[in-house]
Amino acid sequence: MARQALATRHAPAARQDVRVARPAATEPARAEPASGRRRASRLESLVPWLLGASFALLILVGVLGDSAATPPLGPHGWAPGALPWSPGSGLVSGGLAAAYVLGGVGLALNLRAPRPVPTRILAILGVGALLTRPFGSADHTNYAAYGRILGAGGNPWTESPIAWAGGHDPVTSLVQPPWQETPSVYGPVATILQWAAAGIGGDNLRQIVWVWQCLIVLVWLAGRWLMRRLFPDRPGFVDALWTVNPLLFGTGVLGVHVDLLATVLTVGALVLLRRAWVGATVAAGLIIGAAIAVKVTAGVVLLAAVIGVVMEARRTRAGLAGAVWRAAALVLGAALVALPAHLWAGAHVYDQLGRSRRAISLATPWRKVYEWISGEGIGGLFAGDGERSAVFAAACVLCVVLALAAWRVLGRPPAGTATRGDVAIVLTLVLSFAYAAGAPYALPWYDQLVWALLPGVLAGSGGLLLARLQIVRSMAMTLAYVPGRVIGMSASVEALSLGFRRNVAPVAAAVVWAVLVWLAARRPGTRPEPPDPRTAHPRT
Repeated sequence: MARQALATRHAPAARQDVRVARPAATEPARAEPASGRRRASRLESLVPWLLGASFALLILVGVLGDSAATPPLGPHGWAPGALPWSPGSGLVSGGLAAAYVLGGVGLALNLRAPRPVPTRILAILGVGALLTRPFGSADHTNYAAYGRILGAGGNPWTESPIAWAGGHDPVTSLVQPPWQETPSVYGPVATILQWAAAGIGGDNLRQIVWVWQCLIVLVWLAGRWLMRRLFPDRPGFVDALWTVNPLLFGTGVLGVHVDLLATVLTVGALVLLRRAWVGATVAAGLIIGAAIAVKVTAGVVLLAAVIGVVMEARRTRAGLAGAVWRAAALVLGAALVALPAHLWAGAHVYDQLGRSRRAISLATPWRKVYEWISGEGIGGLFAGDGERSAVFAAACVLCVVLALAAWRVLGRPPAGTATRGDVAIVLTLVLSFAYAAGAPYALPWYDQLVWALLPGVLAGSGGLLLARLQIVRSMAMTLAYVPGRVIGMSASVEALSLGFRRNVAPVAAAVVWAVLVWLAARRPGTRPEPPDPRTAHPRT
């Protein structure tokens, strides 16, 4: 009741009436003729079948034997083993591609009228994930190696897995390409968790990875719990974009990527930013500091939170001095965690990140730009490593443009109607989307924070447009990295995979850029609904 009263105080009654009467994302068929409603109903009836088939295929790939998607982990010990059948690279690639296409279509249809997911579905997905072996990359093998090296007294930020213990360690020697000679790029908090998993799993790589899987599934469930508190009247959208989203589940949960940890920590910090008392602000800063110490790119969340606090004070005519104190509390809280963690880790914690910071993904348009300016295009214009510098400078400009375009498409809440934390949520969303969509180096699991925050902006048409662009972008990026491993593919599968990655995915990304900028340019000067999720909405 107190939360409802707070939301009512922040939003005038007339505005609330408009929002309830025009929930663009939840009742799209109200004005449609009977034939349109029947068609919409038929499409919505396909959602369980599409999503069910997608999840079944994903889990099936995970329980099968070694393949071009699933790296070998050695004896399974007390962890779940695999079925005694290893599919060929063509079959596993086809299965994963079908899973992601069906899942993407099902997700898009599910946004028409999403409903909360029953607990039994949550349990089935969680148990199913724990029966699989991770696929889509070999990242989890080096997670285990870094934890193993730290536990044995080594420095995972300077030691390469393959060289550790002379290449004879039962865990680090099993690390898969391309990470065999690569020291850690992860922050100290992530590495401590990897050390804990290695300590529990012992000398068996499969056991260590399964402990890490248990952690990731718990984090995924915690993310849902936190998102339902961040957007308490949007449970349907939370489940559609997080719980039963095959694009996120397949890459983030079944792929057990560390990015999920930073994402859920960020959501927890944003939940605390909704609170008025200063202790909650400091706690939010502490959690953001932990997220930064998981993966340094989470620093964008601190920037968004600080700017959001100041902007909200200006719009709501709250005291600027109070906003400055809140911003200082955020920075202080983040520093109290991030600085000691990095001092403990030592000066080499981001050496490898520095060495790889200029990498350019094949699936981004920037690779084509780089190849053009360094080859027959205007080769020789840039000296030394100037081509990469030019690409990264242009990418920085583009990311700013995409963030501003997404901000305009979503719209700003009118003065006096935004509730505490709204601006920080939207800023975090648009900055995360711009980075995932516009950075030169991007992978399918880099956009988990975008999925987590989209439910908060789907009250208006702008949020739905951004969600559709995200689905298109994520599907293209995910398909570009099927089957996932850099080895184990037949010549034809490798040619098809690299062809899609080099030629189709960059075009899809460029189309998303163009459409977003076009939508922003034609957006009328009106101010759509604020992202505050706490006023009443019809069924979600």
